[in-house]
Amino acid sequence: METLTKNVSTKTKWALDPTHSELLFKVKHLMITNVKGEFRKFQAEVTSQENDFAKANINVTIDAASVFTNEDQRDGHLKGADFFDVANYPSLTFKGTSMTKIDNENFVLTGQLTIKGVSKEVALDVEFGGINKDPWGNEKAGFSVSGKINRKDFGLNWNAALETGGVLVSDEVKISAEVQFVKQA
Repeated sequence: METLTKNVSTKTKWALDPTHSELLFKVKHLMITNVKGEFRKFQAEVTSQENDFAKANINVTIDAASVFTNEDQRDGHLKGADFFDVANYPSLTFKGTSMTKIDNENFVLTGQLTIKGVSKEVALDVEFGGINKDPWGNEKAGFSVSGKINRKDFGLNWNAALETGGVLVSDEVKISAEVQFVKQA
């Protein structure tokens, strides 16, 4: 009797470890220095084929009201209608559409970023840090993510002209994240 085997790949779910993850941004201020901020609350889930992240499904939800720049007045402005309008748009989302493998450690992640109801395709550089087990036996995967977006693409248009020329806040926003995921049973 002949045994038939099916080529079945196993899907693996990875949940964000929020205590070992951060999502940061930087914006040029007064055209001379960068001001940094972060989103303190976000969720992410990765579904991969085994441990092959090149074919992963990636979904991220960011709590817009968790924006933090270490300055209460600026944080309030960012939460208002000029920027994130958290009363009407409580979340920012990212849905990965492809992950192109450059080499064993580097990928380009392409996906749909949605801010204030506007969705645009963005590409982010991803460095895979590897997989390891913590002292409690949890299998974890680590990634560094970086990229740039134009905030005006998402309707974040507020600005002020400077009397010396230029603007108060740059259009370009640099994004960086250090994220760790826990393999789900």
